[in-house]
Amino acid sequence: MIWSVVGTCIPDTCSDDADNVCLLLNKQVFSWGGYGNLSPSTVSAQVFCIFFALFGIPLNLVLLNRIGQLMLSGVQQCACHLGNKFHWQKGAAVLTRTCALVAGLLLFLLLPPLLFTAIEGWTYEQGFYYSFITLATIGFGDYVIGMNPDRTYPAWYKNVVSLWILFGMAWLALIINLCISLLENSSDLCRCCKRSNREVEQELIDGNQNTSLGPEEEPSCNVKATKPVGPN
Repeated sequence: MIWSVVGTCIPDTCSDDADNVCLLLNKQVFSWGGYGNLSPSTVSAQVFCIFFALFGIPLNLVLLNRIGQLMLSGVQQCACHLGNKFHWQKGAAVLTRTCALVAGLLLFLLLPPLLFTAIEGWTYEQGFYYSFITLATIGFGDYVIGMNPDRTYPAWYKNVVSLWILFGMAWLALIINLCISLLENSSDLCRCCKRSNREVEQELIDGNQNTSLGPEEEPSCNVKATKPVGPN
């Protein structure tokens, strides 16, 4: 890992498992987690971390955006396939989005706490709390995986958790964008309803004014032509 070469990890931690720990540091920098348990320890490493984050965070945003688009396109393709097969476009779209939402909840929020309970010794509530805080990029640092010296961790554990964080952040970003779009659409709908109500009220007012005035009396132009009476 590049962090091992630069020497940014804490010496006591990197001497045992440098690759896994520095992989977690990369994850914390790119995902804005910032637990605080791993940090650069030298001035050169701190300067490198600044430039590393300046270029790494935008690239991570592009990657998360691409992963989210792939997830969304997969859901849309499933909805189109089911709609064409069963001739039920609207119901297929609702069913597919519901299944995608439930699957995302299971994979990223409900099932990972079971893994943390088995490996870290946490309760399910603590694991769920860690899952949400991590995927939401809050990162308080009160719960951190793989840092208990009294426990032995599998070799695949931290790598799997890093992949879970990557895809989980993309999924949670999709959910947040969906909520934002729903709020914006509801606000636009409210504005349209208010505008239509004002237009209807204005039309009623104009109609009442027209009926109260009544038709204007047209001036009579039937003037009889009279001949002057004079001597023959």
